Amino acid sequence: MSHTSIRVPGTCHPRLEDGFDRIHREFKLPCGFPDEVLDEADWVAKAPVAPSLDRTDLALVTIDPPGAMDLDQALLIEERRGGGYRVWYAIADVGAFVGPGGAIDREARLRAGTVYMPERRIPLHPPVLSEGAASLLPGVARPAALWCVDLDADGVVVGADVTRAMVRSRERLDYDYAQAAVDTGTADGTLRLLAEVGRLRLALERARGGVTLPVPEQEVVKSGGAYRLEFRAPLPAEAWNAQISLLTGMAAAQMMLDAEVGVLRVLPRASSSRVERVRRVAVALGVEWPEGAGYGEVVHGVDPREPAQAAFLHESRSLLRGAGYVAFDGAPPSRAEHAAVAAPYTHVTAPLRRLADRYATEVCLAVAAGEDVPERVREALGALPALMEAGARRSGGVDRACLDLVEAFVLRDRVGQTFEAVVVDVAEGGGLVQLTDPAVVARFDGDGLPLGEAVTVRLTRADPATRDVRFAPA
Repeated sequence: MSHTSIRVPGTCHPRLEDGFDRIHREFKLPCGFPDEVLDEADWVAKAPVAPSLDRTDLALVTIDPPGAMDLDQALLIEERRGGGYRVWYAIADVGAFVGPGGAIDREARLRAGTVYMPERRIPLHPPVLSEGAASLLPGVARPAALWCVDLDADGVVVGADVTRAMVRSRERLDYDYAQAAVDTGTADGTLRLLAEVGRLRLALERARGGVTLPVPEQEVVKSGGAYRLEFRAPLPAEAWNAQISLLTGMAAAQMMLDAEVGVLRVLPRASSSRVERVRRVAVALGVEWPEGAGYGEVVHGVDPREPAQAAFLHESRSLLRGAGYVAFDGAPPSRAEHAAVAAPYTHVTAPLRRLADRYATEVCLAVAAGEDVPERVREALGALPALMEAGARRSGGVDRACLDLVEAFVLRDRVGQTFEAVVVDVAEGGGLVQLTDPAVVARFDGDGLPLGEAVTVRLTRADPATRDVRFAPA
């Protein structure tokens, strides 16, 4: 799975700052929280529903980007006696603070999820919760939904359970630290086992036909008086950590299917014509696609640090579009699989940032305890798919607008220059081309575009005010 990400480190250029402000207004993003939401958040932050089970003995750690404060997950991996692994995965228990129907819940249903912009974020919950009382910050006891997932020596799930518990994270780590510890051989405990389990789970993902796109993050870099876009390839540690979230979501989905109640994250398989189109793009970019190989096999062999292969990864996201949520209370849905995961899957690991995760977690906690799912949770399930879809459209639109703005800003002084590109879409009077370096997708004006083939194009427009970037034949 993938997510467009662009970073603007350091002080933001005034033109970019103005552009981000316009995007904020254009998408009608809130600037704060209503007083009644803040008042309720202040109150519940001081009086969460504390679970009776105390597991503050577990040596959990968090692994997140530097500076992150909304920490949803804390992790401990142990070797099981007789072989295999035990994964303890503590998820921030937002339900210990927020119940269905209150002011915070009503506001969260309007937002659906946290919206991220390069230099700001619009949170799902008030910061007193998302960055404070509910966040799994190190050194403080927090209520959590504590998953215990047992794996065999090959990384296959052999058992899963979840219960409410008090936990205490020992340390806040970032991906650079985790990767350096593994690369230098100094990793021990959870970090050493994360690398082992992560590699096993990635191998299992490939075997079942799943795919995780290692889409590189784009970063604006200032060099002298000019700006350029560079790629930051994701670290292996990020993929290993993501596999823990994925295996938890798969275990949660199976719980729901067995209990015949819940909400799943689903994605239909891409049509053969769409796969063929991406294959042609791969050929044009020089990305090897062996005869008979599946899309997932090709992606797992791509190096996102290479510009042409990074461009292919960006175009590959078209095969993963169309994801949604489906709620059920009774017979499981006929369309229950997520094509990228290649298994049933649900979101439960980011409740501070995604509305559906809190409700899905409440379902799993009840099922695991052998109890009925609370009626107010069941009643809310049916509305979740539409709420999440609206939130995803808004977040996706913001992502695209921010990316268009930054691309136009970086290219604004290069109008008239030529670039190597590949044709990724064709329409009457033009289409879309994707540069091989940087991975910019923009409108091409002209006829006779050869879909999936390499072309040389000339930049004719790059306007940060309109976020418009256009090319023509060279």
